[in-house]
Amino acid sequence: MAPTAKNSTPLCSISSLFLSLSLLCILSLSLFFLSNTTHQSPTLLSQNTPVFPTNPLKVFIADLPRSLNYGLLEKYWSLEIDSRLGSEADTEIRSNHLWRKLQFPPYPENPLIKQYSAEYWIMGDLMTPEKSRTGSFARRVFDDGEADVVFVPFFATMSAELQLGVAKGAFRKKVGNEDYERQRQVVDFVKSTEAWKRSGGRDHVFVLTDPVAMWHVRAEIAPAILLVVDFGGWYKLDSKASNSNSSNMIQHTQVSLLKDVIVPYTHLLPRLQVSENQKRLNLLYFKGAKHRHRGGLVREKLWDLLVKVPGVTMEEGFPNATGKEQSIKGMRTSEFCLHPAGDTPSSCRLFDAIQSLCIPVIVSDDIELPFEGMVDYSQFSVFVAVSDALQPNWLVPHLRSYSDKQKDIFRQNMARVQHIFGYDNGHPGGIGPIPPDGAVNYIWRKVQQKLPVIKEAITRAKRKPPGVSVPRRCHCT
Repeated sequence: MAPTAKNSTPLCSISSLFLSLSLLCILSLSLFFLSNTTHQSPTLLSQNTPVFPTNPLKVFIADLPRSLNYGLLEKYWSLEIDSRLGSEADTEIRSNHLWRKLQFPPYPENPLIKQYSAEYWIMGDLMTPEKSRTGSFARRVFDDGEADVVFVPFFATMSAELQLGVAKGAFRKKVGNEDYERQRQVVDFVKSTEAWKRSGGRDHVFVLTDPVAMWHVRAEIAPAILLVVDFGGWYKLDSKASNSNSSNMIQHTQVSLLKDVIVPYTHLLPRLQVSENQKRLNLLYFKGAKHRHRGGLVREKLWDLLVKVPGVTMEEGFPNATGKEQSIKGMRTSEFCLHPAGDTPSSCRLFDAIQSLCIPVIVSDDIELPFEGMVDYSQFSVFVAVSDALQPNWLVPHLRSYSDKQKDIFRQNMARVQHIFGYDNGHPGGIGPIPPDGAVNYIWRKVQQKLPVIKEAITRAKRKPPGVSVPRRCHCT
């Protein structure tokens, strides 16, 4: 019999130890992957978009008079109702006169104006007392020398819509145009400040969500950071062009993806939770105006192709008091929602569809979308070239080719990003803590991403010899 060493370890002990370590590793890996399944897909929302302000954007508010922001709301509520500025909800607010007692009046519910209300919610965040702004990515500072950016608190959309509602005929003119007078007041003030002179206005932020906002002074504020819903209102046709194809369009030097930020329209329809989603019997839905101008001519052609196709609903109208319920029903009972360009490449319809979990079908070759680089739209939207969409009998078979599983994945991904397109913080006047993962914070984060390029432009401008003119160049792609 072979001798046995006194300190030898039984084989069963080694096996037990190995088995225990293996089980521990498997358990750790399982817990790791299980915990990651509860988070958003890293390909859908970028992991480089911190929700909480670990490195906040420092914002100084230019000292404009109240008459250029909240005073414009007071002016709106004191007006007589007319066809453009009236709505049932607004009529009720006007009639009870409660707005007169509020320091921060409500923004109009009229959908023509409400869709552009980003200016109100961004301003509300900055006006909220600092102790309540724990979730905001922006930190308000009271010395412009400490600021990363200077926010210009002009409700440019409200100003434009007031003029369009009261005296539309004067809108393109300067004489007798109160909107132009307000634009002039804003620009003359900010250009006289030391903050503007230091940077040439490059670190100033203007909210221009209405495509016609600050129409008369755009060339003067071109160096600034512009928060716009798209670039569609900033193009002009080459005088030698024979048609309106994008290849024949000259882009203004006022807008650029290097310095400007595309922001969402304010959605007009309520959010549908993915748990509330029901069977959708209609294939494709669209509600809006058939006749549009410029790039919107595609919409008219699509309408004629689709209006009589089974499973497709094409409705004239806008989600106002009478059309809102129709829009809710149409979007929530349809698999896909059509988004052709209108007067500009995008519209609030896209964000209503996202809130309704209706898969967007985007037919707009020139569209720019909010928060790209932070969110991947291809994970929940169908992008179609205009040339394909206008082929007879092409679009509907293409949409029918998507399986139920693919459509479910689209809707699940959409549900993960609904919150980032929401502005309303649930507080009266917009004064209160904002959702850390909502639209306002995503805008602040996007502005911060522009800072290196903006600071470089400011530095380059300082070494320019006196009298030398360097043209601005638009790098939009």
